Amino acid sequence: MSATKKSLAAARKLSKAVEKLQFDEPVTHVYNPLAYAWATHEQYLQRMNPDGCRVLLLGMNPGPWGMAQTGVPFGQVATVRDWLGVDVKIKKPKIEHPKRPIEGLACQRSEVSGERLWGLFRTRFGTAEAFFEQHFVANYCPLVFMEASGKNRTPDKLPAGEREPLDALCDAHLKSLLAATQPEWAVGVGVYAEKCLQRVVGDCPIKITRILHPSPASPAANRGWAEAATAKLVEEGIWR
Repeated sequence: MSATKKSLAAARKLSKAVEKLQFDEPVTHVYNPLAYAWATHEQYLQRMNPDGCRVLLLGMNPGPWGMAQTGVPFGQVATVRDWLGVDVKIKKPKIEHPKRPIEGLACQRSEVSGERLWGLFRTRFGTAEAFFEQHFVANYCPLVFMEASGKNRTPDKLPAGEREPLDALCDAHLKSLLAATQPEWAVGVGVYAEKCLQRVVGDCPIKITRILHPSPASPAANRGWAEAATAKLVEEGIWR
């Protein structure tokens, strides 16, 4: 079975599993893009090289203006539609936050993290096909957590009783994804993702490193993120 088919099966399994979890206040709304945006996520996974990838990049969880809208990790709308060529109908979550509507590819807000990440790859590789020959981008956790105010709540801020069952499912999925893609390098996009990789990879012969997260909340990322990420990947020998 190809890496693509294995990854599709793993994503479906994860989506069904996380739907059974319960989260309490201050979280009031939970979005699962692997459910309502499955059509786009499936199309994205089909961009994967069926033989796997040399470099797997891992983020934390969907952003409200990225994967939450498009079903694609770091999925800034213009990049998903125009560069990745993913363009299918996106549905709505079962319960939608009034301040965080899902508008799909019609969303006018831009995910800065995704704009930076995919912008670097677009500049370096030119075409999506050239990028996917050896690379793939995934997220550790598929869920978006929101408070009553609409504020985004990241998985690391969940109480242990909620975080641990979620981590168990996400760890199992990450193991499946790594087994399917067989990367030489696993790159955490940020510290959290790197720690997840270190926990899951264990003694497997996969080299782990991290790049700075491209979030605009990071002062360092606002001082030339693309240059810093490129320098790190070149320093590690991942890129030339």
